Amino acid sequence: MRLIGLVLALALAPLVAEAQPAEKLARIGYLSLGSAADTPKALLQGLRELGYVEGQNLVIEYRYAEGKAERLPDLAAELVSLKVDIIVAGGTPPPLAAKRATTTIPIVMTSAGDPVGSGLVASLAKPGGNVTGLSTFTRDLAAKRLQLLKEVVPVVSRVAVLWNAANPYAVLNMRETEAAARTLGLQVQSVEVRGPNDIETGFSTAIRWRAGAFIVVDDPFTYLHRTRIADLAARSQLPAMYGFRQYAEAGGLMAFGTSLADLSRRAATYVDKILKGAKPADLPVEQPTKFEFVINLKTAKALGLTIPQTLLLRADQLIE
Repeated sequence: MRLIGLVLALALAPLVAEAQPAEKLARIGYLSLGSAADTPKALLQGLRELGYVEGQNLVIEYRYAEGKAERLPDLAAELVSLKVDIIVAGGTPPPLAAKRATTTIPIVMTSAGDPVGSGLVASLAKPGGNVTGLSTFTRDLAAKRLQLLKEVVPVVSRVAVLWNAANPYAVLNMRETEAAARTLGLQVQSVEVRGPNDIETGFSTAIRWRAGAFIVVDDPFTYLHRTRIADLAARSQLPAMYGFRQYAEAGGLMAFGTSLADLSRRAATYVDKILKGAKPADLPVEQPTKFEFVINLKTAKALGLTIPQTLLLRADQLIE
C-alpha cells in the first residue's frame, strides 16, 4: 500500500504544481519630466528590498518627457492605456498629469513639492482620491538656504532667484524665499524660466541687476538642466545655493534640502502597500525626514570663496 501511495503521489505532483497560482506580475508605470539618464535607482532598490525584481515579478513601463512638460499628458495617457497597476511619478507636474489622465489607477508621488496647494491631494493626513506618496516641502527650507548663503557671502544684499514659473511648487517656494529674504534684510530679484532658452537670459538679468548671489529653486526642470545652470553660475561668478545634492555634484556651489534618494526609496513602501490592497486615499502623505547639506569645494575655490569652518563641519559631504 505504501508503494502504491508513493506512486500516486509522484503521479499527481505535476498536477498539484500546475494548480498552484503563479505569482502575480506587478506592472508599474514610471512617469518623469526628466530623461532616461536619471534612472530611479533608489526606488528600484526599495522595491528589491520588498521582494519586487524587474524581469521576475515586476514590469516597469518607463516614460520620460525629456524636460518637455507638454509631453506629460500624452505619456500619462499611454500608461493608463497599458492598464498598469500603479503610476509612480516624481516632482509635481508628472503626478498632476497622471491625475488628470486617470481617477482609478493609484498614483504614488515620490517627491511632490506642495501636494495640497497643487491640488494633488485634499490633505496630507487624508489624501482622498487616487494619489498619495511623499512631499519634499517643509516651510523652513527657503530661510535655511538663504541663511547658509549669507554665511558664505556675508556682504550679499541682493539675491536673484531662478525658478520655474510653470511649477506650482516653485511658485510656493518663491513666496517662501521672498518672505525669508525680508526677514534677513535681503533684496530678491525674481528670475522666471519656463524653457531651456530662458536659463541664459535669466543669468543675464541677474548680472544686470547686480545680484551678489543666486538661488535655484529645485524642480524637475531645473534638475534636468542642473549642469548647464551650474556652468552659467560659474561663468557669471555668482555663488549659488541649490535644493538637492545632485546640483552640487553637477558643479553647483552648495545644496541644502531633502534627500531624493531617501524619498524615492520610501515610495517603494507605498507601491507595496497598494499592490497588497491598500487604498491611496487611506495612506497619509509623508514629509521629508532626511536632509543633506553638500558643499563643492572645487567650485568655492574657483569663485575665490573661503567656506567658514563652521559650515565645513556641518556639511554632510564635501566635494573636492
